[in-house]
Amino acid sequence: MRALVLAGGSGTRLRPFSYSMPKQLIPIANTPVLVHVLRSIRELGVSEAGVVVGNRGPEIEAVLGDGSRFDLRITYIPQDAPLGLAHTVSIARDFLGDDDFVMYLGDNMLPDGVADIAGEFTMHRPDAQVVVHQVADPRSFGVAELGPDGEVLRLVEKPAEPRSDLALLGVYFFTPAIHRAVAAIKPSARGELEITDAVQWLLTSGADVRASRYDGYWKDTGRAEDVLECNSHFLGGLRGRVDGDVDPGSILLGQVVVEAGARVLRSRIEGPTIIGAGTVVEDSQVGPYTSIGRDCLVSGSRLERSIVLNQATVTGVHSLRDSLIGRGASVGTTGSGAGHCLVVGDHTRVEVAA
Repeated sequence: MRALVLAGGSGTRLRPFSYSMPKQLIPIANTPVLVHVLRSIRELGVSEAGVVVGNRGPEIEAVLGDGSRFDLRITYIPQDAPLGLAHTVSIARDFLGDDDFVMYLGDNMLPDGVADIAGEFTMHRPDAQVVVHQVADPRSFGVAELGPDGEVLRLVEKPAEPRSDLALLGVYFFTPAIHRAVAAIKPSARGELEITDAVQWLLTSGADVRASRYDGYWKDTGRAEDVLECNSHFLGGLRGRVDGDVDPGSILLGQVVVEAGARVLRSRIEGPTIIGAGTVVEDSQVGPYTSIGRDCLVSGSRLERSIVLNQATVTGVHSLRDSLIGRGASVGTTGSGAGHCLVVGDHTRVEVAA
């Protein structure tokens, strides 16, 4: 079985970050989302992955390389425009050949994995197997309607009045039968080739289409608040280690990772928290549920439940929480105030009340 990983989306909901970096490279627990995805795919026994990329392809390739560090062989498949999930299957036809494959959205986080579902697919080998998850508001998703015995009756993309609360997660297992379906469908009203239409075509044609429920943690990291929530969830499983320098005047509580080359001076760090390589934290309180990237400076500040990306600076900020600070950003203080909640894009400068 091969993998088709979709990493060509523009990430409009993650602006301003997606103006300067692919949304799939936003870090969760100091690791890009797309790296988490590839590790999940490797756990399925997959050894070859096609990664569909848009105009940010070179940035993604610079991070992933040839895939060897994930024990994968990666083929990059360019997509000129985001024309739908089924369109990616079409342009990946040469890579996929006649193999079965798993299609995985590159901004989906499923830390509990889908190995059991992959095993079901391999054992029974239906023409298509979709993965569904119960959601409170399914109107923003593809929705699966199931029969009394769990059989798939119908798939609908973003229905105004859903008849089911089972959303398609963005993980699909296919045999080569999907290629006939993709070739047969037409673009939807929004001008895209919808994978839900392709699977529905299989259903209408009498093909064997099954659904499996995923009941673990799932997050589509398409918005800043989702990124922060997902980061907190991943940090909840952190195991502490200190490879950098922590001076005697500092206190580490709970599960804290201090990476090699990082320095903690006269500070209190409450886990779960990661301090990235080359970062200096001085005269500050950090955590819980905070990730600080590489080569950052946090000085005279207090922050929690936040993500600070590489080379950012936070100085003199006494109450910062639930914030996402972009690469190279500088957050400082002026005046006085009660607290702050920020979403700061790359290479910006912000002054907040002291």
